[in-house]
Amino acid sequence: MANAEVLRDGQGNRIGEIETVNGRQVLRDKRGNRLGEYDPNTGMTRDRLGKRVDVGNLLLVLLKQ
Repeated sequence: MANAEVLRDGQGNRIGEIETVNGRQVLRDKRGNRLGEYDPNTGMTRDRLGKRVDVGNLLLVLLKQ
């Protein structure tokens, strides 16, 4: 089961979304491109290539890159 949260900037423009599937959170930009993933089981955030970013949910940092 999936659940998505739309992310908007200060003017209300859609800038991305975070989709939660089986506890994992996947970040997509406004075009639907996958930017990264956070896995609460490992506590790690990974970028779109699967490279470890750091420990903790840092998905919003990936959105700003």
